[in-house]
Amino acid sequence: MADMAVMDGIIIGAVGGAFAGVTVWLVQLAQTKIGERRDQRRVYEWLLNNTANEAGKQYRSTRAIASWNNLTLDRTRYICSVHEKIYLSTGTQEDMWSIYERGDRSIYEKRGLLST
Repeated sequence: MADMAVMDGIIIGAVGGAFAGVTVWLVQLAQTKIGERRDQRRVYEWLLNNTANEAGKQYRSTRAIASWNNLTLDRTRYICSVHEKIYLSTGTQEDMWSIYERGDRSIYEKRGLLST
């Protein structure tokens, strides 16, 4: 009888610990995703207000975006790279971002073999 109580205690402790571990992991994951979405929205809205679809006004630097949104340069690069509506410049100036899609992106997209 005493052996059964010890086993029950071990099982309850293991299940409770596993449940607590999964709960902590889910809370951290949710916090990370919420922060990422918040930063994506801030950067996208800032680019929307501070760029124009005109020559010379389409792109903004990572440094400018980071400065105005109070983000680090690395965080800004990450946020811009994972946002589906923010594009990296492929021109001569590096580290420039825009919300205006580049022209022809791929021969495969023209042929309908690849879609974005």
